[in-house]
Amino acid sequence: MELERAEQWMREALAEARKAEAEGEIPVGAVLLFNEKIIARSHNSPIQLHDPTAHAEIIALRQAGRNIKNYRLPGSILVVTIEPCLMCVGAMIHARVEEVIYGAPDLKAGAISSCFQMADKPQLNHRIRVTSGVLESECSVLLKDFFTSRRKISEL
Repeated sequence: MELERAEQWMREALAEARKAEAEGEIPVGAVLLFNEKIIARSHNSPIQLHDPTAHAEIIALRQAGRNIKNYRLPGSILVVTIEPCLMCVGAMIHARVEEVIYGAPDLKAGAISSCFQMADKPQLNHRIRVTSGVLESECSVLLKDFFTSRRKISEL
């Protein structure tokens, strides 16, 4: 996907991340595309849903599966504001997501390039094309500002 188009979709994911932030969740957002159309959009909701699997990516995959009535999503593109974790990459592999586009790296839990390199493991039955660093600064600042404000609140 060309950079300008990827940035357009990342702005949609950032809007979702801001919804998570407004709900007191870690600001991560995602949109899932099929044929250049959004078929699912989501944001982190583990606190609100009392569900440790309620990451933006997982929710988007669930919505997309329901929307197209298939648990496989070949040809789909997942756009997410931060590098997906191991759980989310595993779900993307099972769903046969074609490409993941992410903004900021996750140096503590990223499973695409930072901590693990799961998107193209030859042992797995599916590989995911990866585009990283799309609107990285905006995505990083949103997360950093969130955690900075949380630390200030906990110091009070």
